[in-house]
Amino acid sequence: MAGADKPTTIPAYIARAPKDARPNLEALYACLAQVAPKAEQGIKWGSPTFTGTRIYFSFAGFKAHTNFYPTPAALEPFLDRLEDYRITGVGVSFPHDKPLPLDLIAEIAAHRIRDVEENGARWM
Repeated sequence: MAGADKPTTIPAYIARAPKDARPNLEALYACLAQVAPKAEQGIKWGSPTFTGTRIYFSFAGFKAHTNFYPTPAALEPFLDRLEDYRITGVGVSFPHDKPLPLDLIAEIAAHRIRDVEENGARWM
């Protein structure tokens, strides 16, 4: 996508995502919006992003998977519960052929928000 063709809102991003990604993106977006109702929502680096005093997390949709990026530090306490998923450099990848673990995602997101607001945790 170039220039004006790039989505500027999360709903626009989801509408332009691969068709197979949209159900997971919509579910993930609703989950994160519930966990972070006061966060600023927008597109940063081409991905949907939630921001407070710092960036909380972002996510992205692809043809075969949805990625959630809360930072490696935010994922660390949950690694034993994420063994069935692929951990990426700064996030976790959820394949479209499995249900999203929304309760776990909500826990990770809440942990990240607390870490930012209480400890000033940075993105990396």
